[in-house]
Amino acid sequence: MKTKTSVYLEAEQATRLKAAAEESGRSEADLIREGIALVLLRSRTVRRTRPWPSFDSGDPGFAAESETALGEAYER
Repeated sequence: MKTKTSVYLEAEQATRLKAAAEESGRSEADLIREGIALVLLRSRTVRRTRPWPSFDSGDPGFAAESETALGEAYER
């Protein structure tokens, strides 16, 4: 069963979607459904895992000093 919905696209998105549909021989709706499926798959994957790796540095001041350390490393 399919449910009808409406989506507002930016003009450039609509143009590129139409071109992609024509190039692939698929409908715009099919491409939109595929895009939604990819977003939902990614969303499910993110919920199952932590979005950022974490560790215990053993240094209670590490978090407070990390911004400075990263800035210094970036300048090198």
